[in-house]
Formats: sequence, structure tokens, C-alpha cells
Amino acid sequence: MTAPDFTPFCPVPEDQQPLKEYEQMREAWLFNWPVQPRWVYLRKLAWVWLWSWLITGPTAAASFAPERWPLRFMVLASEGALFFLLLLVLRLYLGWRYVGDRLQKPEVIYEESGWYDGQTWPKPPEVLMRDRLVVSYQVQPILQRLQKTLLGMAIAAASGLVLWCLAAAIAPLPAPF
Repeated sequence: MTAPDFTPFCPVPEDQQPLKEYEQMREAWLFNWPVQPRWVYLRKLAWVWLWSWLITGPTAAASFAPERWPLRFMVLASEGALFFLLLLVLRLYLGWRYVGDRLQKPEVIYEESGWYDGQTWPKPPEVLMRDRLVVSYQVQPILQRLQKTLLGMAIAAASGLVLWCLAAAIAPLPAPF
């Protein structure tokens, strides 16, 4: 989405302009996942969760032998893989939130040549209105999708905890020596 430039002069370097940051984020490999259709997005998250089993499966198997404690093994490995997925979704959420905040603010904080020379540019009313429309119609739906994903992950984690307690009630672990 390329918007016309409403301002005759903008001192903010192009790569630090909030709308350009939004466009770059929308095209970035990882950050465009929540922009994809729902089933594509969920499939990508499922792949991350499944690949996380390469780490969490052997770790869980070392703690609870799958042939002896199958439910505990499954719950522990699933919850561990869910943790890796949580890190990914949090990264997506924080990135999109950052861009949304920069679009929403009435001024742009930028650096001309380094960290030591920060400047502030107040957005003209037309640019501020354009940026806030982008937030309302583009960024907010993405943030809402990510929030729903986090809620679903919280429900999955709580379900895993209930299964863990159920497994402990059905077959308690033997007492240590």
C-alpha cells in the first residue's frame, strides 16, 4: 500500500518513517504471517509447534519415558513446544504493536545519523489522519488476530495443566529412593 506523500518536506529518513516501517513489516517473511489468510496463518503456527517437538520431545522423554508415562510425556512435550510458539507469537505481537504505536503518535522520533542525535518531527494533520486510518483498518485487525492466538495458547496451556493434574491423580509417580 503506497500512499501519496502529503508533505512537501519530511526530515525523517525514509527507512524511519512509520508508514514505510509498516510497509516493510507487512512484506517481511515472518511478520507477514498474521496478514495471511486464517488457514495459512494457523498452518504456519502448527508447523512451528510441530518442529519445536524436535527439542521438547527428547527432553520430555528423558524426564518421563513415553512407554511408561505416555500422558505425562505428551503433555510435557506439548507444553514445551507451546512455549516456543509463545515466544514467536509474542515477537510478532510486539513488532506489530511497535509499528502501530509509531503510526498512532502525533510526532515521529527519528535519528539523523546515530543514537546521539535524536529528533522529533510533528506530523501534519493530513499525515496523522492517514497514519491513524492505517492503524484502524490495517494494524488493529492484525493485533486482534495475534491477541486471539495468545488467548488460544493460554487455553491450550491451561488444558495441558488440567491433563497433567489428571495424570497425577490417575497414576502418581513412585516415591524417590
